[in-house]
Amino acid sequence: MSKKLLQIQQLDHKMQALDGIQNVIPPSSGWVKAIRNAIGMSMLQLGNRMSITKQSVQDIERREKKGSITINALKEVANAMDMQLIYGFVPKDGSLAKLIDHKATKLATEIVMRTNKTMQLEDQAISQKRIEKAILERANEIKNEMPKALWD
Repeated sequence: MSKKLLQIQQLDHKMQALDGIQNVIPPSSGWVKAIRNAIGMSMLQLGNRMSITKQSVQDIERREKKGSITINALKEVANAMDMQLIYGFVPKDGSLAKLIDHKATKLATEIVMRTNKTMQLEDQAISQKRIEKAILERANEIKNEMPKALWD
C-alpha cells in the first residue's frame, strides 16, 4: 500500500468521527454567546476567567458571529468555559477517497474526450464502450499518480 493511500485512509477514518456534523447549524448568536447564556455565565465572568474585559468578550462574540475570529481565540474561550474546541474538515462527497475519485474521473473524462475529439476529426472515433473503459483506466492512473493538475 502506498504512503499516500495510507494517509488518505487514516484521514478518512478520522473524518468519519465528524460524520453528520455538517448538518449542525450554529446558533444565530454564535456558539460562544449561546453557550455562555445557556450555562448562565455573564460576559464579566467569562472575561475574568480569560483575564480580559467584558468589552473584549463582547468583541469576541461579535467576531465569532461575523466569522472573523481566530481558532486560538476560540480555544481560549472554550478553555475558559471548561470546554474543548474541536474543528476539522469534512469532505462534501463523504470521504477523501470519494473526493479524489470524483476529481480523477472528471479529469480523465476531459482527457479522453479531448483525445476522442481529435480522433473523430481524423475519422478514427472509438465506441462509447471503449470511451467508458478508457475513462476508467485513465482515472485509475490519475488516482495512483495524484498529479497536482487534479486540483486545477
